[in-house]
Amino acid sequence: MTIGVFNSSQQLATLKKPSFAQLITRLAPNGQSPLFALTSMMKTEVAVQVEHGYFSKTMLFPSATSWATQILAATTTLDVLDTTNLLPNMIMRVDGTDENMIINSILSLTQIQVTRGLGTVAAANIPVSTKLWMVGNAFEESSLRPGALRIDTVANTNYTQIFRNTWAISDTMRNTMNIAGDSNVAENKQDAATFHAADIEKALFFGQKFAGTRNGQPFRTMEGVIANTVANAAGNITTLGATTTLTQLEAAIDPVFNQTTDPSGAGDRVIFVGGKARSVLHQIGRLNGTVQLVDGQTSFGLQFSSFKLARGMVRIIEHPLFNAFGATSTFSKMGVVVDLPTFALAYLGDRKTQHKPFNASTTGEATDNGIDATGGTLTTEVTALFRNPQANAVLYAFTAGAAG
Repeated sequence: MTIGVFNSSQQLATLKKPSFAQLITRLAPNGQSPLFALTSMMKTEVAVQVEHGYFSKTMLFPSATSWATQILAATTTLDVLDTTNLLPNMIMRVDGTDENMIINSILSLTQIQVTRGLGTVAAANIPVSTKLWMVGNAFEESSLRPGALRIDTVANTNYTQIFRNTWAISDTMRNTMNIAGDSNVAENKQDAATFHAADIEKALFFGQKFAGTRNGQPFRTMEGVIANTVANAAGNITTLGATTTLTQLEAAIDPVFNQTTDPSGAGDRVIFVGGKARSVLHQIGRLNGTVQLVDGQTSFGLQFSSFKLARGMVRIIEHPLFNAFGATSTFSKMGVVVDLPTFALAYLGDRKTQHKPFNASTTGEATDNGIDATGGTLTTEVTALFRNPQANAVLYAFTAGAAG
């Protein structure tokens, strides 16, 4: 027996009912796998081999470039860097002077013989490194048939990558109740699924193609959008300066509109950005417009979800995983432009995110060496396809926006 006022210091710790919120707040990036999630709205493919891809043809626009020395107006034998894809009777237009000339013969890999001033513009001197663009062809009556020109088929392949994540919990914890959140089993499963989606998402952006062995077994990693763009459209990789104007932003993104596989949506692209990059895009928009505050308004500011360029619309999606390493990281300052209709996933056979439990019950699930625990493994074997690499771009080092 104790005499006096009964206070909180005298209550048994084991008798106290804990006061907690009923749910566990998950401090994870919101929507951490947007590109992977978007694939659920697109058509997926079935891969029948670990190397999967597609065939493509890219339209040819023949051209030549003058080199060595200036070509005089009277010169009809032209030195060029390369005569690949050139044929007699092609009409070439000189960039800068607008002179048309016609090719009479291909003399070598670096030399053509032409007739100058074919048309209303007279022949003029051609500076070194001037482009000659093919603008058609013309033939005389009763001409012999021309040589054939073809577009080569290119095989574009990627490797399937195996992603695996496991959840596991002792049978003791499986039967232990929580004061917050779901059951321990449900929480464990949800954590594993979150890791699995995030791992696939990271590979879609940062993966690099590799095939070899690991632990004596075949091992492969797939190519993500950044490595694919570097390999196939290096001109679409841009490192921005200390400040970025709207004009500079447009110049960096403009090449993605040069080619399209979907005429109905030729002008739409998505840019996945980190937090810093999004802030810079916001600054560019704000500094290139006028903001007027009026008396009585209860909120102010701007928030942009897209921006329009002369040749198309770019929709902004802030990617939470780009922010995982802080506002000063390379990822936070980058933007990845993707032509979504030309992006697809191909799963190997039926390996589209399978869950294989162990020790889950007594109805036939695998037994894990008799361990007193329950769990399961998520396995996905998939590869990414980028059918129009020239429509994608990578922008690094968003630092500050500027007017202009």
